[in-house]
Amino acid sequence: MTSPAASKLDVAGEALSPQPRFSVIVPAFNEEAGMAGCLQALAAQTFDGPVEVIVVDNASTDGTAELAKGSGARVVHEPRAGVCFARQRGLEAATGEIVVTTDADTLCPPRWLQEIDEQLRRRPEAVAVAGPCVYVDGPWWSHLWTRVLFGLVAVIAGLTGRVLYVTATNLAFYRRTFSGYDTRLTQGGDELDVLRRLRQAGRVVFARANPTYTSARRLERGLLYSMFVSLCLQYILGYVLNRVARKPVVGGAPAFRSMAGPGAQRSASSR
Repeated sequence: MTSPAASKLDVAGEALSPQPRFSVIVPAFNEEAGMAGCLQALAAQTFDGPVEVIVVDNASTDGTAELAKGSGARVVHEPRAGVCFARQRGLEAATGEIVVTTDADTLCPPRWLQEIDEQLRRRPEAVAVAGPCVYVDGPWWSHLWTRVLFGLVAVIAGLTGRVLYVTATNLAFYRRTFSGYDTRLTQGGDELDVLRRLRQAGRVVFARANPTYTSARRLERGLLYSMFVSLCLQYILGYVLNRVARKPVVGGAPAFRSMAGPGAQRSASSR
């Protein structure tokens, strides 16, 4: 899935494909039912430079890979279960100058990549751009949760220049600034650990007005489960213990598949 761009010529006069400006990595585990909206939204981007979309088939047992190929995406396979393994495989396959991460149950607005490009061009010192995510068709508290969370992130970033949290559904960074995912970590590793290392490399920009829209299926077990099991145990505690132990101590959250992705509900994670 590559947007139109002027070709270059090699010394023999044959056309060469330009290096993509963006490599968008989409990890996917059994996402045949809900990934179409994500890929359609990526195909509808207004950014007119070269873009490659890489779907990482993370040991799916359904038609995820075939759906992605049929949509024009490049498909690579990662047999080891887990989002950090999947994103690392996508990073290894990426050829773009800027790597962008999102999820298979997530939609991006048409100007999403264009806004990321403009943010980076306006701030040559920046190494990464992050933005908020909004839950689609979730319970009332999901909207309050993201509004408060990303509102605080934006205020603190504005006052101190320091971004304290990013979501992997909406993150872009220069490929040259990031050495790779720590696959010993679980889902916190593709957000907290990546942010920590990106901040060491340079400035991370938070673009509050450039959200993505993600499925609320991971919240379907209710507020208490989401807060105390998913967030506190599997995400925060799992990240801290696995990083300290330098090996997986707490496993990742289970896959949520009982709800379709937002692409099945409106036209606008791996695990």
